[in-house]
Amino acid sequence: MMLPALLISVPLAAALLVFCLRGGGSRNAIVKLAAAAIVVLAVGTAVTGLGHPAMLKFSGTLPSTLILVADIVAAIAILYYTLVKFKRVWIALLEIVQLILILWFEQGVGHGIGIGADLCIDNFAVIMVLIAGIVGSLIAVFALGYMEEFQKEHRDVEDRRPFFFFVIFLFLSAMFGLVISNNLLMMYTCWEITSFCSFLLIGYTQTEEAINNSFRALWMNLLGGLAFAAAIVWLGMKYNTVELSVLLELGRNAKPVELVVALLVFCGFTKAAMMPFSGWLLGAMVAPTPTSALLHSSTMVKAGVFLIIKLCPLLGANHAGIMTMFVGGATFLFASFAAISQSDGKKVLAYSTISNLGLIVCCAGIGSYEAAWAAVMLVIFHAVAKSLMFLSVGTAEQQLGSRDIESFDGMFCSLPGLALCMAIGICGMFLAPFGMLVSKWAAMKAVVDSGHSLLLLVLVFGSSTTLFYWTKWLGKITACIPSLENKESGIHGVQWLTLRTLGALVIITCVAFPLISCACVIPYLEATYHISADVIDRSNLLIMSLMAILLLILPLLYGKGRKKKLVVTNLAGENTGNNLSYRGVAGQTVTVSLRNWYMEKWFGESKVKLCGFILCGSCLLIEFAIIFGGAFHV
Repeated sequence: MMLPALLISVPLAAALLVFCLRGGGSRNAIVKLAAAAIVVLAVGTAVTGLGHPAMLKFSGTLPSTLILVADIVAAIAILYYTLVKFKRVWIALLEIVQLILILWFEQGVGHGIGIGADLCIDNFAVIMVLIAGIVGSLIAVFALGYMEEFQKEHRDVEDRRPFFFFVIFLFLSAMFGLVISNNLLMMYTCWEITSFCSFLLIGYTQTEEAINNSFRALWMNLLGGLAFAAAIVWLGMKYNTVELSVLLELGRNAKPVELVVALLVFCGFTKAAMMPFSGWLLGAMVAPTPTSALLHSSTMVKAGVFLIIKLCPLLGANHAGIMTMFVGGATFLFASFAAISQSDGKKVLAYSTISNLGLIVCCAGIGSYEAAWAAVMLVIFHAVAKSLMFLSVGTAEQQLGSRDIESFDGMFCSLPGLALCMAIGICGMFLAPFGMLVSKWAAMKAVVDSGHSLLLLVLVFGSSTTLFYWTKWLGKITACIPSLENKESGIHGVQWLTLRTLGALVIITCVAFPLISCACVIPYLEATYHISADVIDRSNLLIMSLMAILLLILPLLYGKGRKKKLVVTNLAGENTGNNLSYRGVAGQTVTVSLRNWYMEKWFGESKVKLCGFILCGSCLLIEFAIIFGGAFHV
């Protein structure tokens, strides 16, 4: 019980300290020490928890009282912003309704419910703890340097860094509580705290756009929170339990729990930004880059897919499973299409995130052993590679003054180290034999085995689209256009520490994914599904791992240190001698420019989003109508 308590309390203590001690020196020291402590605790949890799942119960009434107090405090804070400060009454109503539901339940029915285990620390929980602990802590350290430059560049934005880091660590504390919870009341409390923290982080700059986007995130997540509260009330009243593990057993024993599962899946949709709720994640781009990285990669959206993957054994050939498969698959396809037409680096990453989350949700909806394997592996690879990409784009924006991909010309010359980090992140996302592609292969195999031929077409076309936009980006930054100056001197040491560490983690996870699968993922699935199987033959996994190692070794053997032949760049005219311009028609000097093809006519953002929203929204309405009809015998 000591490690789980420390996982939650250490970031919470760091949040309070960094908020109270306003000096820059003390803040830097607290953030670095807290990040180191969180990483140690996350690794310690992995060492003690992997292969040894534990179900723990709180002693006494203090923990349940603290959970209730946290619910009330979070609700008061939300109501302050929605009713008092910004007068968003209809958003406040969402919070009021769910607060009344939870308080009525806890003071009434909840007192008579016995809880066997409040916490569940299994292999999947350990994986999520490692993701949140390591990636989240690195993002916090990166933010020290980034936010210093951010405040210099944005003099009109009030310097609220103590508040910013307070929310970051509060976010991590709630995330740890969420992923180790077996008691749904505790998970709900942590869920609401993460929703409120995301609202505060997105609205950090306090511009009109930031405030509007933060409220969009808040109401969408409060809608999911309302579904969560309804699921708890229904489960408690009908089956006298609020434990996730008991819900899974009820489903395995063919008890009619589909309504509860559907409500929790819907809650996961809002947090994971599935269409038609993807707008809040796109709106989060207005926040400083560490916020985007935190929300898009390691915490906020991963909470949504975490819950859906936990429910995976109860999905499949039922209405909740069909809804999950359809919404996930449609989101994967249409978000991939939308990413093609974007040149804003952050927007490409946002749509890519939504797309990958859709694939994870789709795999969970299939409900099979091999689909669950693919979903968990996708979570791991996406968290590490995407956080590296977001931080790289944010750093490039600070150094180049733009995050438009078309402004990344000559990046391998002007920002060679950063370009390398960015290239590693991109390769980790789509290039063979790296793990993301292997996981997609497993996802397609799971779809084939499940017999959903239409879904297979969705995955094939979505994956092809992914290949298209990542290749465009990779080609852009690896084109060697000479630059007159190296612009990396403005990047802080803590930023380099985070970027290089994340780059190393991408490589390690890609090379070691057979070990990750055997030591972490397979034992969890065996315990969950009560069967043992290899999704991909271990010899094939080993071959792919060796291929990844060769991709790393060959550039080292035949790149650095070898004599290079310098040649004049072949341009579309007579090179003027500097490789930056050429003489074109009628002797006119033309500056070298490389531009990508975005096909806005076919894949325009508004058109693609409208199609995705209509399809996913219709699916939700139809499936919930069927599920509600069955639950209430209408």
